Parts: sequence; structure tokens; C-alpha cells
Amino acid sequence: MKKALLFAAIILGTFSIVQAQKGWEAGGWLGASYYFGDLNTNYDLSTPGLAGGIIARYNFNNRLCLRMSANYAKVMADDANSSNPFERARNLSFESTILEGLAQLEFNFLPYIHGSKDEFFTPYVFAGFNVFHFNPKASYQGEMVELRPLGTEGQFKGEEYYSVSGGLAYGLGIKVDLSYELSLNFELSARSLFTDYLDDVSTVYPDKSDLLKMRNQIAVDLSDRSLDTPESQIGKKGTQRGNSNNNDSMVLLGVGLVYYFGDIRCPEYGRRK
Repeated sequence: MKKALLFAAIILGTFSIVQAQKGWEAGGWLGASYYFGDLNTNYDLSTPGLAGGIIARYNFNNRLCLRMSANYAKVMADDANSSNPFERARNLSFESTILEGLAQLEFNFLPYIHGSKDEFFTPYVFAGFNVFHFNPKASYQGEMVELRPLGTEGQFKGEEYYSVSGGLAYGLGIKVDLSYELSLNFELSARSLFTDYLDDVSTVYPDKSDLLKMRNQIAVDLSDRSLDTPESQIGKKGTQRGNSNNNDSMVLLGVGLVYYFGDIRCPEYGRRK
């Protein structure tokens, strides 16, 4: 949160003192997505998901930009890959598709002018907010089953966590011109999410008999998938299933190709002809 606010302060502080090239850019990007949360506490990077999206950027000048984007990402994790004995015994897994809308302010560390022989690249930072839809699923008898409608942590019907949430989105990158119109963007961005249920795991195990009455046997089976270890207390009512003190997060790594349309300015409203 402090990092995001710092980025925003730096960007806004420079807005009134720099001036130059204006105009729109648009393009797309492809890359990888990584999830971190209750099912990936060791920051394992061995199971990336596919990610990509479209970008629209308005350059106020050669330092400051407003960027909007629509993105897709797939995230997943499996306790079987964990080095933690408790997590391996817990034996939970999930995957989810993320559909995201994003608005950010972007600050170039160096003056950046399309087509310039001297100012054709710059590192940059950005910060903003995202809104996204997610839908965690898990494999059950050979089929992928949606977890949210099952209330796997004992949620009453109609009181499940929201499938739409938001977060802080921030990161850094490098822009490099290929020509006056085209540029490459290499970018690493993070999402500090406002939900702890991206993976359907957050608090404690529910009472299985109550869950069976409220839902069905599938909900019971997917709520507790722990391995049969006699010494383990995993799966009993009220025992730890996840850690609700920390929300989930996500990291995206990508390369974008962007087209610059030139000095096409935003329309000015309220001016008399």
C-alpha cells in the first residue's frame, strides 16, 4: 500500500513540471501469471499460467501517462508441490481464470519521445487499481468443479465470497522504440488483492455434517481433501484450512507491442466555437 501511494505521489508531483509529446498508444501483450497465497506460501514459480491483454495509453508528456488495459490471466496451485508437510497433507488445489480491468498512472524515469534518436527508451514505474472476476475450480472425479457455490468453508447459501474484487496494481518496466510508431514494453507487475479467496482457501474447516445439510457430498469432499495421516488433525471442525491474515496476490510478467498514433489529443469540452 505504501509503495503504491509513493508511486502515485511521484507521478503526480511531476505532472506540472514536465511538458512535451502527447498522444495515444494502443497494443497488446503476452506473458505469464503467478499466484501467491494459501496454496503457494513458498513463492513457487514452477507453475506459471498464460496471461495477456490489450493496452491503451495516453501520453500527457514525455514523462507521465495514463494507461488502461483489459487483461486475461490463469492462475493455479497444488499442495502436492509444496515443501511444507502440513500443506502436502492438506492436499488442496485450485485453478482460476482472471478477467481484469485496470487503470494506472505511469511515470518515465527518462524523457521518452517516439522516434527520437536520443530519447527512445526509458525505465518506468506505475501504480493504480484493478477490478477483476475470478472463479476457483478444482478437479473432482475427472471434472472441474466450481468451488465458490459449494461454500467449502461453511458459508451459508447467499453469503459466499464475491466473485468480483479489486486490488492495488503496481510495478516497473522498460520501453524501447522500434520505430516512430512501434515500441516494445517489458514489464513486471504485481497485484495486492482485496480478497483472500482467489484460491477458495482462507479460514478454517467447517462442520462436515452441517456442510452436508446445507450443500451436498461434493462440497464435503472438496472442502477436506486431506491425506489419511492418523497423527494429523487436518479437516476437523475449526482447525486451520488457510491464513485469513494475508490476502492473496498475483504477479504478471509480459512483453507488449504498442503502436503510437501521434499527437492526437483528448477532446476539449466546454470550449465555445
